[in-house]
Amino acid sequence: MKKEDLRIVYMGTPDFAVEALRQLVEGGYNVVGVITMPDKPAGRGHKVQYSPVKQYALEQNLPLLQPEKLKDEAFVEALRAWKADLQIVVAFRMLPEVVWNMPRLGTFNLHASLLPQYRGAAPINWAVINGDTETGITTFFLKHEIDTGEVIQQVRVPIADTDNVEVVHDKLMMLGGKLVVETVDDILNGTVKSIPQEEMAVAGELRSAPKIFKETCRIDWNQPVKKVYDFIRGLSPYPAAWTELINSEGEAVIMKVFESEKIHETHDLTPGTIVTDGKKYIKVALPDGFVSILSLQLPGKKRLKTDEFLRGFHLTNEFRMN
Repeated sequence: MKKEDLRIVYMGTPDFAVEALRQLVEGGYNVVGVITMPDKPAGRGHKVQYSPVKQYALEQNLPLLQPEKLKDEAFVEALRAWKADLQIVVAFRMLPEVVWNMPRLGTFNLHASLLPQYRGAAPINWAVINGDTETGITTFFLKHEIDTGEVIQQVRVPIADTDNVEVVHDKLMMLGGKLVVETVDDILNGTVKSIPQEEMAVAGELRSAPKIFKETCRIDWNQPVKKVYDFIRGLSPYPAAWTELINSEGEAVIMKVFESEKIHETHDLTPGTIVTDGKKYIKVALPDGFVSILSLQLPGKKRLKTDEFLRGFHLTNEFRMN
């Protein structure tokens, strides 16, 4: 079968999912339909925003479905009418069996980790938060339990100590697009030799990648320097690590922290104590040193470098982080 004859249905929602779809379309593959999340109001004006995948699908005049419920009979019938040979899922949601089992060649998913490591919703964040020096991308066939199907291909990617989640996300996104196309070609050529995840060698313990909530993002200043540094970059720029900045009267304001620097230095200060010259730097005490905050944001304000922030905010050593 030629790639022009293989009927592909593509499912995805965020930016991460656009690259693989773009590479398929520009590569001349036959994408007969796209499925993405329903439109949601976003921002202060609650304006309805299209998902990045929907925007791209509209620009390319690709047929589009946005089901509220994936078991809805009208949706299942509309999907069946597309007569897909193969379905591809990138950053979408859990599919019921009636959907993933529909095409004759199956459904495969692109996941942003080296499965079986980091099954779950936020694999890129957790790999950086945990200080990993390597991550990757995996294509695998879908089955009942989430992120557990047989692995088709993997690509390994180093994580530098200075990389934040945005840098790693963008690396994986570009490589992921390429890997999706290679996986489709292997399926077309009948050269896939998928491996059950239980048979794959894993170094160290298996870690999960649960969804991240606001409370997940709160900085614990009782952790070691390396842990706090990795935590900040693992949530930067989105959703962003945060802390409470508390003044001498005990009043608290939420502060998001985007960039930091490790300082290994002995001291006898309580964790969360602020050391600042009020002009150039803000250091926060941790049990084994300091983290120097390089960029931050207060509610309703824009993100600022520390020296810019200190020009407009009178910060003294009487403040602390909580």
